[in-house]
Amino acid sequence: MMNSFLTVVFLLIWCNNIFAIAPPIILPTPQKCEVLTGKCPLSQIKNLKRFHDATIPAEGYRLKIEKKGVNIWCSDDSGYIYAKQTLKMLAFQYATIGYIPCLSIVDAPRIKWRSFMMDSGRQYQRVSTIKKYIDMMSILKFNRFHWHLTEGLGWRLEIKTYPKLTSIGAYVGKEKEQQGYYSHEDVQEIITYAKERAITVVPEIDIPGHAEAALNAYPHLGCFGEVPLVPKEGFTQHIFCAGKPETINFLKNVIDEVCDLFPSEYIHLGGDEAPKGNWDKCSDCQGRIKELGLKDSHDLQLWFSAEMAKHLKAKGRKAIFWGDVVYTNGYPLPDNTVIHWWNWRGHQDLAYRNAVKGGHSVIAGTNNYSYLNFPLSPWRGYHADRTFDIEDIYRSNPSNIKGGDSLLIGMSASLWTDYNVTESMIDRRLFPRIFALAQQMWSQTNDISFEQFYGNVKMLKPFFEKLNYEFGPGLKSEVPSNYSWE
Repeated sequence: MMNSFLTVVFLLIWCNNIFAIAPPIILPTPQKCEVLTGKCPLSQIKNLKRFHDATIPAEGYRLKIEKKGVNIWCSDDSGYIYAKQTLKMLAFQYATIGYIPCLSIVDAPRIKWRSFMMDSGRQYQRVSTIKKYIDMMSILKFNRFHWHLTEGLGWRLEIKTYPKLTSIGAYVGKEKEQQGYYSHEDVQEIITYAKERAITVVPEIDIPGHAEAALNAYPHLGCFGEVPLVPKEGFTQHIFCAGKPETINFLKNVIDEVCDLFPSEYIHLGGDEAPKGNWDKCSDCQGRIKELGLKDSHDLQLWFSAEMAKHLKAKGRKAIFWGDVVYTNGYPLPDNTVIHWWNWRGHQDLAYRNAVKGGHSVIAGTNNYSYLNFPLSPWRGYHADRTFDIEDIYRSNPSNIKGGDSLLIGMSASLWTDYNVTESMIDRRLFPRIFALAQQMWSQTNDISFEQFYGNVKMLKPFFEKLNYEFGPGLKSEVPSNYSWE
């Protein structure tokens, strides 16, 4: 009996020690996490000391949890913020036992551009909702909020020079969550909120296409002065006219106000899905093509894009364009141009290759597998070939290029809101798949199997649920036959 009792005592002590020294779960995975001797009571983690260390890479940190408190070494504010996010994740995991094992963590990002895009053009989200996903980004160590603010279904950014953009353009959509815009005060509030969480807000004004809302407000800026119908999905031939001087001046004035509002070095100017049917028939556009000796309407879009990028360059800014602008060669883009490669499904890596050939930096954010509006099972306009799960991202994401060209500056994740993806539908599209994208953007660790990674994601689910994020299925095999994405 005594031997049995001693055996049980030994096993209890052994199990407790194993638990105490087991490495915690941190996502994205840090470069190094070493369990040290001892434990730090949770009451002591408020004893936080920050030290400057210029040798630590930008956004990186060294975190040491000791018996009497926590020390953080970093070279910038971002590293300090990310260290505290890691500490927050740890504190939750060990809340029930009241202490954190003493740890030494070394961490820094794999790539410098780690963005999450929210489409507020097709569907308007409340300021509180935008903040909710900025919080998510900071926890997962994204550093740029790409804010898609204009669409055919709505112009969401107040431009005081042109008030009809919001008085008319913000209300062309017919659904309940397609009404509204962001005032200058809203924008400043969001920029400040993001900055406090190590995130830069990068606005997108999509030109020349996806312009139906703007052309409802100012029809004369199109080729034929028509008020376009606003389609529930997709886009029309009604785009900004590249041949009219007043249209060029209008857009440069808009860019001026955008730059006054947003301190970001980068301004996204769209450029995707701009059909040229009207340009091909427009005397102003054809006159511009002839005047400049351009080849065709695509070459005209390159000139148009270059004009806008040069305008930004004069302000010390860089212009981002979707990859459509470099599908074919033509009028040269200036050296402050960045290409956002997205259409893997339609053009594979054509935009990436052509951008690098032209000497332009690239952000990789391919629709397969970075567009998190694509569900795991067919829904509305998303057929089976536009579905993917967390394992597809982890194993097969074309954007996750290791050892790629030095012009590849980073990656993006996107949440488009076509087919009426409203606020209540967002969480289950992001969670848990966004963990795989965060891991690929941040972590320099390559030796974690998918099975281990997905197990870690599941272990962190309660932490994110406590922060009011709702999880959907992660694998296609986990989707019930009657599951609703609404």
